[in-house]
Amino acid sequence: MIGTLINAGAVVIGSTIGLLAHSKMPERISKMTFYAMGLFTLVIGIQMALKTQEIVLMIFSIVVGTIVGEWLDIDKRLKNLTNKFKRKKHPKNHAETTDNMANGVIGVFLLFCMGSMSILGAIEDGTGQEPKLLMAKSVLDGFSSIAFAATMGWVVMLAIIPLIIYQGSITLFASFITAYLGDALIVELTAVGGLLLIGLALSLLDIKHIRISNMLPSLVFVVVFGLLLEAWRGWEFLMI
Repeated sequence: MIGTLINAGAVVIGSTIGLLAHSKMPERISKMTFYAMGLFTLVIGIQMALKTQEIVLMIFSIVVGTIVGEWLDIDKRLKNLTNKFKRKKHPKNHAETTDNMANGVIGVFLLFCMGSMSILGAIEDGTGQEPKLLMAKSVLDGFSSIAFAATMGWVVMLAIIPLIIYQGSITLFASFITAYLGDALIVELTAVGGLLLIGLALSLLDIKHIRISNMLPSLVFVVVFGLLLEAWRGWEFLMI
């Protein structure tokens, strides 16, 4: 969970700076930071994708996963959930102030975590790899939290609690699953994740907006198809 802890620490540091600065991060700096992280994500994605030893497995997984994701429209559901808590309210009494505080925490958490980078980064961390993606995400969240804290106050720091629970749970689950998967299948899972990172990088670089959230089921299908492929090869071996 080292990647998630680094991510939470970046939010705390960024929030502290935002509280002290009481001013928004210049848009040009924020924009260039996203571009820099986009380039970094692109390189990491290419490195991961090139590890595949089963190109057909990768193709089937990404295609079927995308079809299912588009059918479920995961991206739209996540955006609707996020937008619900991005609406600004003007407190008039203590009760409403309390509600706004709770909504603020949830809203910041959604903005930090309801994205492909959060999920893919937590999986990368859980599979025993260096949490490079969560480190990159930490930089983005750190800069974002400066702006959030400057306008919303110390409540932004509270968002690290659900952030740790959410990303930490994915990391622990990925760690548990990989204990039962062979090294070859972990490589293919990593490779498909790399493809998704390349798509995410294109979005961060404003080259092409791709609904990466709708492609996340590919990570499930590569495991399912990979296990079926291993079972088939094992059966063929016994038949010889």
